[in-house]
Amino acid sequence: MSGTTPASDELLLFEDPATGLRLSLSGRVAWLRYDQPGSPVNTLNSRVGPVFAQCFDRIEQDERIDGVVLVSDKPDTWIAGADIDELRGIREAAEAEALSRGGQQLLDRLAAFRKPVVAAIHGAALGGGLEVALACRHRIVTEHDKTVLALPEVQLGLLPGAGGTQRLPRLVGLQAALDMMLTGRNIRARKAWQMGLVHEMVHPAILRSVAEQRVRELAAGLPLPLRPRKTPPMQHLLEDNPLGRALVYRKARESVLKKTGGHYPAPLALLDVVKQGLEDGMAAGLAEEARAFGRLAVTPESRNLVSIFFATTALKKDSGLREGQTGSARPVRKLGVLGAGFMGAGIAGVAVQRGSLVRLKDASLERVAAGVRAVREVVSERLRRRQITRVQRDDMLSALGPTVDYRGFADVDLVIEAVFEDLEVKHRVLREVEEASPQAIFASNTSTIPLRDIAAGSRRPARVIGMHFFSPVHKMPLLEVIVTQDTDGDTVATAVAYGKQLGKTVIVVNDGAGFYVNRILAPYLNEAGRLIDEGARVEDVDRALTAFGFPVGPITLLDEVGLDIAGKSGPILAAAFGTRMQPSATLTAVLGSGRLGRKTRRGFYRYDEQGKRDGVDDTLYALTPNGPARLAVDPTVVQQRTVLPLLNEAVRCLEEGIIRSPRDGDIGAVFGIGFPPFRGGPFRYIDQVGAAQVAAQLDALELQHPGRFAPTALLRDMANRGERFHP
Repeated sequence: MSGTTPASDELLLFEDPATGLRLSLSGRVAWLRYDQPGSPVNTLNSRVGPVFAQCFDRIEQDERIDGVVLVSDKPDTWIAGADIDELRGIREAAEAEALSRGGQQLLDRLAAFRKPVVAAIHGAALGGGLEVALACRHRIVTEHDKTVLALPEVQLGLLPGAGGTQRLPRLVGLQAALDMMLTGRNIRARKAWQMGLVHEMVHPAILRSVAEQRVRELAAGLPLPLRPRKTPPMQHLLEDNPLGRALVYRKARESVLKKTGGHYPAPLALLDVVKQGLEDGMAAGLAEEARAFGRLAVTPESRNLVSIFFATTALKKDSGLREGQTGSARPVRKLGVLGAGFMGAGIAGVAVQRGSLVRLKDASLERVAAGVRAVREVVSERLRRRQITRVQRDDMLSALGPTVDYRGFADVDLVIEAVFEDLEVKHRVLREVEEASPQAIFASNTSTIPLRDIAAGSRRPARVIGMHFFSPVHKMPLLEVIVTQDTDGDTVATAVAYGKQLGKTVIVVNDGAGFYVNRILAPYLNEAGRLIDEGARVEDVDRALTAFGFPVGPITLLDEVGLDIAGKSGPILAAAFGTRMQPSATLTAVLGSGRLGRKTRRGFYRYDEQGKRDGVDDTLYALTPNGPARLAVDPTVVQQRTVLPLLNEAVRCLEEGIIRSPRDGDIGAVFGIGFPPFRGGPFRYIDQVGAAQVAAQLDALELQHPGRFAPTALLRDMANRGERFHP
């Protein structure tokens, strides 16, 4: 794609099969190619650095070489960044600091190279890969969907450690650099060119020839035919003086604290490092960058974020089949979706964006039309954000076929039902699908009804599976695939593979009321409600849990999801699990009063005509067992009362085989309910606190509130043996 295949007349100068680095000469232009063996991407590690240095030595010493093109021979990746597995093995801050200093020295040498080095970038240049590119004299990218640039280290609790914190602000300006590094977001080729991150953007077919020409021009001292970058006047005003920069730093810090609650040390450290470099010079900035990288690499926050990275990476390779089960994924070219409501339209919207033909069915033209509008809005939002072109938008929407009957369902590969949470309704549509789509897999998006009860209405229970999406579908990354003992291997493999095709992180869970995510969420929400029963203020409960690290508090979450949804799942879970899942009196009373949350502009909170929250609805306190009188509650008490039963239920799900591993339990909680990522998930959090301490806290609560907090047998065994859930 990138046109980097070695020419037959190239002279091989150096090759290291262990790292995949290869240096060759064509005319007076050297080609330094990277193709890491046994890996789908190129990464940077302690083995690669010395070999790069050897290549630099050869380039400097060989008078036949005027300059160098640095390319990747991977189809869709330039350099994907540091080897995270190597970082995971670091135990001391000094070790990580030394690693950072080594990278800085190598790239300082590259930046000072007397011979021009041109980065010819096709595919992803991420983290350390982008830092390498920043040190090159000239950067060219391909205009291609696979070509993205980013410094995502903050997402792992780190900061760029090979000079990126210093080179990027000097190249694109302080504000643009902070936005890139504090968010870690991908920058596409055109945006990178517009902001001055790269010098040129070309078609993939001419990347090699243009890069080679630029080396010759730079070596000859010729001016390059490039469009000069214009700096916006406001950027000059804010960034070219100490007062303006101080304002930028202050606003950035305020934004970080608002978004993270101060739980993540990396963004704040990054601000300090950037400031040091711009105020005291690059050498001071690089020194502080290395020190900060060392400190951050061994923090619990970074360890936990890295663990999530590895867990999600492992899940990408997981077929979903249980041990001893065989099966293979069938391609899903055409999808049927039953129900054009919020969830059904959301599933259809994601599917058309991922290349599926979709047949969207509902009982009336009005409902189908509303579903089509919802799909159009989601897809068009991507156009407004310039993530897709108008042609791509139109192609996606043309893949959607609305209908009020089963015409067009005969050749669908998979049908996902998103109809009402009513077993009779689900049985009816299941029978209809088996008539209309005899070869299709039937998947239910149920959130609470046990899958075995749904499959009982099927003539082919082996081909019935659960695919539980989370709301809103286009934003929430998790998919629970639910299986029974009857679900066959092909059905499991197909559902998991298709979930990944839709861009979801997929965990496979065994059947049971509430499955995993909703099951662990229920006691958390119920205890929040019971605290209000006892006199706590709504805002105090929410504030305590956002202080713990949840993105929103439990009461806000109830309002957002809809109290009617919670009201439907509550009785099902209470019937299955008894007292510990019994909904709070407050939730029952508020729901009975007709308040449904944001959707009706009235729940625990009030909302204006635009749906903006307008404070707590104090009238709801009259509905609570404690009446209008409110009490001050210690935030630590709130956190223990709500989080500990969540942890206990997660362990119980592992004990019962609902989830297959602590890894899946952590990912399900982080991606499904927003369990704080920096805490690693329920099982890593228990490991961090200690199983014995968690069990003791649960025992103390059980004495105060019998029937809801008794530690599970597995947790107590882990506590007694001093064991951990993760190595």
